[in-house]
Amino acid sequence: MNTATARAGRPNAAAARPPAPREGCLHALPAAAGLALVAALALSALQGCVPALVVAGVGAGAMVVNDRRSTGAQVDDESIELKINTAAGSSYGNEIHLNVTSYNATVLLTGEVPSKAVLDDIVKVAKGTDRVKKVDSYLVIGPNAEMSTRTNDSYITSKVKARFVESDKFSATHVKVVTERGVVYLMGIVSRAEGDAAAQVAATTSGVGKVVKIFEYTT
Repeated sequence: MNTATARAGRPNAAAARPPAPREGCLHALPAAAGLALVAALALSALQGCVPALVVAGVGAGAMVVNDRRSTGAQVDDESIELKINTAAGSSYGNEIHLNVTSYNATVLLTGEVPSKAVLDDIVKVAKGTDRVKKVDSYLVIGPNAEMSTRTNDSYITSKVKARFVESDKFSATHVKVVTERGVVYLMGIVSRAEGDAAAQVAATTSGVGKVVKIFEYTT
């Protein structure tokens, strides 16, 4: 028989006592944390303590600091991608498979479209988007790529990025990798030596059919 049930007339002292705060949880954080962080920590408290959330935030900040684009340029790139994707999606929906990548206001268009008229229209939309400096279109006229092809492209991208880190010839965070139908496109603000090293690593990665450099050179 349960002890607490058998002694119904006597309160359970352990149950009545409030739980002690965990070491290293919310009470250990600086009082100056912003409201957004407080909200995030409150949510994470459902799962326990918060060190992982704090570390993730620090890592994200480090990535931003290590980016050679200004913070404003990074925000612009996100906005450019959203605007072009939204405009093209509204016009053509599932008729197209479009990937839009903006890096320091240089726009890369990859994927498949059903006709030259559609291709030209998407390029026109991209060029007319606010803050875009240059558009490189590698759109292909033809049927949309199968999901298996897209999955393989994602796998190739991950392999190239991993080999960038392993090579230790340049900062992998300075080069953006986009893969479409086995073709690897490299973007970033780099020196010519860094760009050449990145292209060499990418070209010798298994599964890569071709490497296209779309760099902005510093020297």
